[in-house]
Amino acid sequence: MDTLSQLKRYTTVVADTGDFERMRQFQPQDATTNPSLILKAVQQSTYSNLVADVKRYNPKASPAQLIDRVLVAFGGEILKIVPGRVSTEVDARLSFDTAATIRKAREIIALYESAGIDRARVLIKLASTWESIVAARELDQDGIHCNMTLLFSLVQAVACADAKAQLISPFVGRISDWYKKSLGDQWSTAQHAGANDPGVQSVRSIFMYYKHFEIATEIMGASFRNTSQILELAGCDLLTISPELLAELQASNTEVSPRLIAEEAQRADMKQIHLDQAHFENELAKNPMASEKLSEGIKTFCADIEKLEVLLS
Repeated sequence: MDTLSQLKRYTTVVADTGDFERMRQFQPQDATTNPSLILKAVQQSTYSNLVADVKRYNPKASPAQLIDRVLVAFGGEILKIVPGRVSTEVDARLSFDTAATIRKAREIIALYESAGIDRARVLIKLASTWESIVAARELDQDGIHCNMTLLFSLVQAVACADAKAQLISPFVGRISDWYKKSLGDQWSTAQHAGANDPGVQSVRSIFMYYKHFEIATEIMGASFRNTSQILELAGCDLLTISPELLAELQASNTEVSPRLIAEEAQRADMKQIHLDQAHFENELAKNPMASEKLSEGIKTFCADIEKLEVLLS
């Protein structure tokens, strides 16, 4: 049995791409997108007709409205392929504005529902800032479920759990990238591989906390640089994986065993964390990796949204 099929025994596999034609061969349960992935997809000739149709049917739409319609068009096509859910991201420029984030999320859900798609099949992606976490709490009460992304620390994960967010996406590769750059010559690829990878350790700590305190929020590991990181997180609720790494897993016969085990977390000795906004902001500020990567991720998504606006204008 190939490695991908084995992994699916322990973890729900999600395709991390806007290129929905490519994801078919991997038969993922869900799919995730973000502005960078959609920007990449709309520049492919494969999707030129889809984009042209959106523009033709919405001649009076503003650039921001066109982007929402393109995101939903891609999401709708993805949902014809996956049996589960698609994640669609709110404009990252709203990451620090709770009210605007809520409005935008409702607009996106309304577009999906006007296309006959049940909101239960859509996760609204929000950056894991305090303001967006507050938005997720209110949206969840409306039956709009959120995928909290750009998550690099336990404190962000705890805040998302407190808000009853549906799902979190703790990043792996970007954390490892930060430590590799920060440590410079002191970084050892061999010593920081496997279970010792800083990104893997971060997701493991979140998994242990969530399962110990029986938190219902789903954990979906994200941002992988190699298949080793993925296999070290076998047993995580979900893992969202790029087509390139899905192909590697499909072509491999490496044996897979669960690495994250809920029963172990339940037996662990752990102290519960209690948060308010001040505590959240202070803890995030004391974590240079998490605060830098959160800021960087928001800036990148903002830049790609602006590029999308230019492409669609």
